[in-house]
Amino acid sequence: MTGVTDSTSHLLALLDGFEAADGIESAHVHDLALLLATARAPFSRRHFDPGHVTASAFVVDPSTRRILLHHHRRLDRWLQLGGHVDQGEDVVAAALREAREESSLADLRFVVDRPFDVNIHRIPAAKGEPDHLHFDVRFLFATARPDSAALAVGESLDLAWLDLDEAERRMNAPESSRAIAKIRRMV
Repeated sequence: MTGVTDSTSHLLALLDGFEAADGIESAHVHDLALLLATARAPFSRRHFDPGHVTASAFVVDPSTRRILLHHHRRLDRWLQLGGHVDQGEDVVAAALREAREESSLADLRFVVDRPFDVNIHRIPAAKGEPDHLHFDVRFLFATARPDSAALAVGESLDLAWLDLDEAERRMNAPESSRAIAKIRRMV
């Protein structure tokens, strides 16, 4: 394997036994494993061919079954929280850090301590970066203090707690519907 690091080994261990929801997600898990096996720096945000690993967080308020979405500034879409993996960080730490930075929620805890969804999606060229793929490893977190969420102005245009139907409508993508269907079963 070309890109074997502690982060690579950790992610492969987290994916061991992962049960994909459908053929598309199964292909995404396969392609992620292939990236980890062949890329020199699969976690580097400068690795564009074909792309790099990212980490994201769906944050739920179990008492109301709502999820927190942000209106992403650059992509102009409603999305879960998340972003790039920093150097020396693993996907778990990256997902938790991104969720805290983008929501100000300090009490986040895992609903499950493994990835609950894997998705690969295209990111359009911008800011001197070419069109590339994000190999997104997704985690599910819960908060007991949803009212303490606050907008991170540099990242988001808006932040909102939404019921699952409204979240699915605003996200408006098959991979989001798949993740939300899993959330419906888990909370």
